Amino acid sequence: MQKDIRRYSISGARRLSNFWWTSILFLGSSGFLLTGLACYFQKSLLILGLRPSGLESQASLAASALPLQFFPQGLVMIFYGFLGFFLSLYLGLTLFWGLGSGFNEFNKREAYVRIFRWGFPGQTRRINFYYPWEDILGIRVEFQKGFVPLRNSQYTLFLQIRGNVKRTKGDLDGYPKTYQIPLTHIGEPLTFEEMEKQASALAKFLQVSLNMQHPESY
Repeated sequence: MQKDIRRYSISGARRLSNFWWTSILFLGSSGFLLTGLACYFQKSLLILGLRPSGLESQASLAASALPLQFFPQGLVMIFYGFLGFFLSLYLGLTLFWGLGSGFNEFNKREAYVRIFRWGFPGQTRRINFYYPWEDILGIRVEFQKGFVPLRNSQYTLFLQIRGNVKRTKGDLDGYPKTYQIPLTHIGEPLTFEEMEKQASALAKFLQVSLNMQHPESY
């Protein structure tokens, strides 16, 4: 990394926890869906150990031992199976597209801050913002307390900007008020110590003030 340029990668949707929950949701919904279909066709899902010979006797034995009826249990399982399958498909697409991932670039040499994120396919696929260096006011860390304090709480890093924002290097669109730009993804798994270290280093590099409050003071 160059001395006057800093770039921080943002994982976005491509976090290990999202891969884990997408896989669990897909497997669970597939199980619900197959079980509901098995109730409808009066077949067994126990395919291990089946042989071509005696298939009808094994199927009748499994059908007689099947504890679920298609209505209403099987129908409900098919409904939740389809619901979970489409939800896992959506989550899988967000992982494939890398929604929310990108980088934050702080270029002291050319005096700009660049915020880049990947969005949904289409016109907003590439979300690219440029901010003038002289409009940077400070760094702020926002603490959001969860149900269990200091365990499932969230920390978000904001860049405080004043005045003009430019989407491209050639165009300036004026905004008369101060606003905040999130630099970290909401729900980013960062501890308070990691967030404090990153915010302090960034504020020192930008030579601006740092506004943060320790979670124990809430």
